[in-house]
Amino acid sequence: MDIQPKELLQQLFDSAVAAALPKGNLAEYLPKDTRQKAVVIGAGKAAASMAAELDAIWEGELSGVVVTRYDHGAPCERIEVIEAAHPVPDDAGERVGRRILELVQGLGEDDLVICLLSGGGSSLLSLPAPGLTLSDKQAINKALLKSGAAIDEMNCVRKHLSGIKGGRLAAAAYPARLIALGISDVPGDEATVIASGPTVADPTTSAQALAILDSYGIEVGAHVRAWLESPESETVKPGDERLSKAEFHMIATPQDALDAAAHLARSKGLAPLVLGDCIEGESREVAKVHAAIAKQILKCGQPVQAPCVILSGGETTVTIKGNGRGGRNSEFMLSLFNELKGQAGVYALAADTDGIDGVEDNAGALITPELFARAEAAGLKAEDYLANNDSYGFFSQLEALVETGPTRTNVNDFRAILVLPK
Repeated sequence: MDIQPKELLQQLFDSAVAAALPKGNLAEYLPKDTRQKAVVIGAGKAAASMAAELDAIWEGELSGVVVTRYDHGAPCERIEVIEAAHPVPDDAGERVGRRILELVQGLGEDDLVICLLSGGGSSLLSLPAPGLTLSDKQAINKALLKSGAAIDEMNCVRKHLSGIKGGRLAAAAYPARLIALGISDVPGDEATVIASGPTVADPTTSAQALAILDSYGIEVGAHVRAWLESPESETVKPGDERLSKAEFHMIATPQDALDAAAHLARSKGLAPLVLGDCIEGESREVAKVHAAIAKQILKCGQPVQAPCVILSGGETTVTIKGNGRGGRNSEFMLSLFNELKGQAGVYALAADTDGIDGVEDNAGALITPELFARAEAAGLKAEDYLANNDSYGFFSQLEALVETGPTRTNVNDFRAILVLPK
């Protein structure tokens, strides 16, 4: 078996990303008659590529606007694409949020709205609730990102501080028909969590949002607390008549990405071991479990025999205690590197399928057995860099970063650990 480990890991990642692109995945969820007029809105890292695909296949009149992350745009003839900040919102996101809300207000029951949603939409579609400011949301968002809160916790807070999320966008569009198409970046593929669920009912409450803030010790101004304690802050709940004309379809998921990678692995003569598409937890701790599985495969041939590849997805978290650079995938890889210590026969890649790990310019990192000796020779100690949350600094010195640029989709983290016989 002739395997080039680094090339194979990159191919696995590329196949996972390709399976999650809008192209070819969108048409089946559209109305049979694409000659009618439609208003298009959307938000997320994949919003521009979704809009471009819709623009290419829709036969009728199209107009509208979508917002995506800076440098994630795509050419689109009939739909305006605006770029804004992620993961902390900026005024561009606030302005487009207001525009999108205004676009759908006043429509009739014969009108059609197509809403394109993907990961990142929570920050990109930022319209503060009445009485709140963008700076309020920015401060709370930064604190949540540093706290290690899970994505569903962060989005619960975001929804209750928003004038457009948590079903409010669909409520504003009523009585028009609204078709929402989503690319999932969240564990469990919950429509209520993707982009903070602007078109679906929200079962969470303002009291839960307050409890989350309190549990992580995040201080908020008196006016923010007063808003969350008021009935007005509640999101649109299940059974609300204003959601009766709204539907939601998932066009790509993390499992689709893992299935594509598993298929490629089999074609190369490798047994795929898929651990799951919704793995959560502290990045460095999740890495320890993955390392233990790789060691067990080499030692005992359990739960599968080498040659094989361990695949997993989901969204881990990083509780920031240092002042270094790096996202959750790079931190996962640094912890994995530290556990394996150059274990012969084990190669690994972890990267965000959107091409951006956190706020850095890399997607993730890739390690090989010989990298450990290189690090030691350079005097680089993984423990020190982990303590400072500086996975980017560590891997950049070893030229082991994975850099892809924006992929214009987002189905969360992708991890592949290749285990070859000694």
